[in-house]
Amino acid sequence: MPSSPLRVAVVCSSNQNRSMEAHNILSKRGFSVRSFGTGTHVKLPGPAPDKPNVYDFKTTYDQMYNDLLRKDKELYTQNGILHMLDRNKRIKPRPERFQNCKDLFDLILTCEERVYDQVIEDLNSREQETCQPVHVVNVDIQDNHEEATLGAFLICELCQCIQHTEDMENEIDELLQEFEEKSGRAFLHTVCFY
Repeated sequence: MPSSPLRVAVVCSSNQNRSMEAHNILSKRGFSVRSFGTGTHVKLPGPAPDKPNVYDFKTTYDQMYNDLLRKDKELYTQNGILHMLDRNKRIKPRPERFQNCKDLFDLILTCEERVYDQVIEDLNSREQETCQPVHVVNVDIQDNHEEATLGAFLICELCQCIQHTEDMENEIDELLQEFEEKSGRAFLHTVCFY
């Protein structure tokens, strides 16, 4: 790996499933990675589609875990939510909102188009200070456990390839095209500046 590892951010809407699965895998592979959500609140599936569990971003994964354990241990064990929260709390204390983070990244990976738009909108609304480029890439990943795992491996493979490029600025588009052909997924890509 080059001397300076890529600074990577992975973003979904609630910083629970897709971004955390990718965060988990990337950190195990030695990447400098952070994960975020862009939503106003953290939403987790509830007893019915119209009854999600809604939390503030300040709520820790541990608090959510204990809350759901108290509400319906069987349901949240069966649907994998408790397992997911258990993984999350081993990675970091609580979900984080992308809009509240002022750190610089080389690469920001989003997990759905709406989140991609929110990240770009946020970056473009910030005052440019360093004019350092950041590549924002969207990889559409369905919000379920299986797809999150498959998506995380795809994101990891993409990061490894980008990490090994000599010149990320000039090689990223070609690399993304190869990944589109290989994975059968469409990637969105834009460059913003800090």
